[in-house]
Amino acid sequence: MEPITPYIVMVAVALDLLLGDPRWLPHPVVGIGTLISALEKFLRRMIRNERLGGVLLLICVVGATSLLAFLLLKGASAINSYLGVALAAVLAWTCLAARSLHRESSLVADRLVAGDLAGARHYLSRIVGRDTADLDEAEIWRALVETVAENTSDGIIAPLFYLMVGGPVLGLAYKAVNTLDSMVGYRNERYLRFGWASARFDDLVNWLPARMTGLLMVVIAPLVGLSGGAAFRIMLRDGKNHSSPNSGIPEAAAAGALAVRLGGANRYFGTIVEKPTIGDPLRKLSHDAYRGAVRLMYGSVALMLVVWGALVCVIR
Repeated sequence: MEPITPYIVMVAVALDLLLGDPRWLPHPVVGIGTLISALEKFLRRMIRNERLGGVLLLICVVGATSLLAFLLLKGASAINSYLGVALAAVLAWTCLAARSLHRESSLVADRLVAGDLAGARHYLSRIVGRDTADLDEAEIWRALVETVAENTSDGIIAPLFYLMVGGPVLGLAYKAVNTLDSMVGYRNERYLRFGWASARFDDLVNWLPARMTGLLMVVIAPLVGLSGGAAFRIMLRDGKNHSSPNSGIPEAAAAGALAVRLGGANRYFGTIVEKPTIGDPLRKLSHDAYRGAVRLMYGSVALMLVVWGALVCVIR
């Protein structure tokens, strides 16, 4: 670990919490998405074997993202060491999404509290993959809690973990994998074979961070007014009640801490998908449950920084 890495990560977290994702700042994920779209068209045209094309897509996108980040950082450092540090902090900042997740989800919550169901459905459609046009209030609250819990792992804790391990290069490599999964990792006719490699690799790189997120939620829950014991019990009991090998872990920990039930029927592209339930319906899904999920999110980030800081001090 480079000596400056801890400070870069701390600055990146501070920038994320203060500013989120400003519209004026070009975001690497946009460029990654453009590259994925262009390469998908090229590889589908050049390679008949869809699985092979998908493997090459994964290698090319992650490799190009990592190499470009490495070259940019090396070039900036060669010009001026302070410029290199500043660029590293900015690139690390773009890997995190705590403030943006809170901001986007709060738009939905605010509309619900105001009684604007149509507005809540509209804003929810921007952050979830399910159909939102016919969701009632309880289903919207459930969707909000689920997306905050799931994205606490793959939108915040996972990239933070990879930033801590390998700095901005590894953090951006993770974002490339995550973006690939969100664009081609679907289990439908178009992407079942072509997106297989991206989906499986995303499962692999999120395996450890998802379980770290669950444990962070268990430990932090009592400190944010929730139940740590129930979070641990439900995580162990229901953590596998999900089509993803990872998403169920943080969702189950959150459901236990909040004493709510998640999962159930969702509609995707007009088709109803029945998912196993997670947690027990001891409390109503409401604004309080959403605010509890947000506290778990921020508390998990804070706890991870404390644990990591302690480890860095011990190692040094």
